[in-house]
Amino acid sequence: MAREKVFSVCGMCTVRCPIQVDVEDGECTYIQGNPHAPGLQGALCARGGAGLALLNDAERPQFPMIRQGERGEGKWKRATWDEALDYVAEKIKTVTDVHGGKGVLWSDRGGPFIDLHQAFMRGLGSPNYCNHDSACARNVQHAALSVFGFGRKAVVYDYKNAKHIVLQTRNLFEAINVKEVNDTLDALDNGCKLTVIDIRATVTASKATRFFMVRPGTDYAFNLAVIHEILNKQLFDAEYASRFIQDLDALRAFTAQYTPEWAETETGVAAKELRVFVRELAAAGSSVIWHPGWMNARYSDSFYMSRTAYIINALLGSIGAKGGLPIAATPKDVDRKGLKKLVDLYPKPEEKRADGVGWKYPHFDAGPGLLHLAFKAIESEDPYPVKAYIAYRHDPLMAYPDPEALKKVFDKLDLMVSVTFSWSDTAWYSDVVLPLSTYLERESILAGKGGLKPSMFVRHRAVAPRFETKADWEILCGLAKRLGMDKLAFDSIEDIWAYQLDGTGVKIEDFQAKGSVSLADKPKYFTPDEYAFKTPSKKIEMINQKWEKQGLPSLKPYVSPEKPGDGQFRITFGRCGVHTQGHTVNNAILAGQMSENVLWMNDETAKAMGIADGQTVEVAANGYSGKIKTFLTEFIHPEAVFMVHGFGHTLPVESRAKGKGVADHMLMPGGIEKWDPAGGAIAMQEHFVTVRKV
Repeated sequence: MAREKVFSVCGMCTVRCPIQVDVEDGECTYIQGNPHAPGLQGALCARGGAGLALLNDAERPQFPMIRQGERGEGKWKRATWDEALDYVAEKIKTVTDVHGGKGVLWSDRGGPFIDLHQAFMRGLGSPNYCNHDSACARNVQHAALSVFGFGRKAVVYDYKNAKHIVLQTRNLFEAINVKEVNDTLDALDNGCKLTVIDIRATVTASKATRFFMVRPGTDYAFNLAVIHEILNKQLFDAEYASRFIQDLDALRAFTAQYTPEWAETETGVAAKELRVFVRELAAAGSSVIWHPGWMNARYSDSFYMSRTAYIINALLGSIGAKGGLPIAATPKDVDRKGLKKLVDLYPKPEEKRADGVGWKYPHFDAGPGLLHLAFKAIESEDPYPVKAYIAYRHDPLMAYPDPEALKKVFDKLDLMVSVTFSWSDTAWYSDVVLPLSTYLERESILAGKGGLKPSMFVRHRAVAPRFETKADWEILCGLAKRLGMDKLAFDSIEDIWAYQLDGTGVKIEDFQAKGSVSLADKPKYFTPDEYAFKTPSKKIEMINQKWEKQGLPSLKPYVSPEKPGDGQFRITFGRCGVHTQGHTVNNAILAGQMSENVLWMNDETAKAMGIADGQTVEVAANGYSGKIKTFLTEFIHPEAVFMVHGFGHTLPVESRAKGKGVADHMLMPGGIEKWDPAGGAIAMQEHFVTVRKV
């Protein structure tokens, strides 16, 4: 019996934990966290453990398909790979001949392997690479840029050494990063305090030292009162502030009116409790992590919530500090050379982006752009026509609000392609489906990771592909050959790896022992003399002139959120520990763990309406309605209802998911138009629904 252990990278969510796969006679028998990965302790979450069900799922796309009927009708022609790639290449060439490379749009879910995708788009001459982040963490990214001049991933969350962790719009124990969970548990064992701020008591809240249940949409008010208290009571790190914070007096003047008593009327958190909390924060010194949020495409002021979270960290001196948010090291910071970029095979396109990022909106990060504005460009053909769209492992018809409105946008396309390992609404509405091998069946390009110890890592193919599926590099290099993009037309993954490793001093054989190569012998903590912020002042800026020049205040006066009308509730959504948005709902193992979502309601509010726990109710908004069972609890704010995102599937090819639960994004009419010009993200929790007994 042939046995081997293969080091790879999980693909069940966007965290992409390193894994070890046990293989016997060509079959995967066991998946665990890579035992050599620091902090992972060989563990995986439930989703990671369900990878075998994805691998063996007969309901996933098995071969290339070309649409025959109307979009969304479900009539397909089975195609060979040559037929499918020829068809896509010909359609792309037709678009680019008329409109240039800028007529093509790409979106994916981001992550460590996007260099290949960006290289493909550059090879076409298109500036329109996007990812999903305008429905996730763009507000956080732009908040970081507005205070530091660098993005959110340029700092590290040093959970293991923290003395106080504050999680606000970060549900760490359900939207799971295994290493972060383990490091946080270690910190709690060592006496670290955990404070959770949310509209409901999550699993994370159950682990907390203190839980603040705030009124929906008032996180910014809470943060302003914390800043007021820190400044008013002189609880900030004065030496750090003098050295690194610009315009502190402006911040002090702005927050003077936002007292804890004022915040109590907005958030519902008692002023006395807020003051005790702030004193405990200050007692932890610089070993504080106030998380700026993960999925923060929530409210119209969520950018400012994230921005003030960063400001609080700065006031406490935790930016750059051990146990706080130290600066992430890159290979050059430890005297090493990083991977050679595939994107550098081609010059940066000179065309402006269709979504307006970088020219119409110069304060935004042009890297992944803003996908909802790219969709707007498809609809309006302003600033130019976009006629081809490739969605890679991405389902915007479920990830964004109001999918019926988006379908009308997609109807203006000449070509819509889905590269996917599972069925999705977007794939079902596409012209071509290119079946992607699952992460256990495919190799990926090498990837690098910054942090306290920068590293490189590899995803190896554990088993041969099931069905007629291919890896992303095979698909894109195949298209590159057909489109005359010779520099990207690699014949093997080994050739790509050799290109990436050129000049690094690292060989592909170096990955065999652990699946990764560390570029540093010990963690790199920068001293204050070793770093400067990338703002014009080289300091942490309370007032950012890029935003000010756009007519967007760096310190925005607080506006109280709208309250639901009679019989209405604010619709909120989030994650759980056993599903990743919509793409795991049809997984045979995970569907057995949780087959449908439920509607969280405040128990007193529900009882006043005559609604019982576990009762089926109808939740509705603007013509869409769905039936769902209730979960009544005192631990959700009475203005809100909550459901786990990703349910309500309708596709006939998903037997386990079809008809189970309610789709929260369907309850957000016009939601694609609700976005924040300061942070860039859409505001998906600014919608209201009705609930009635069935």
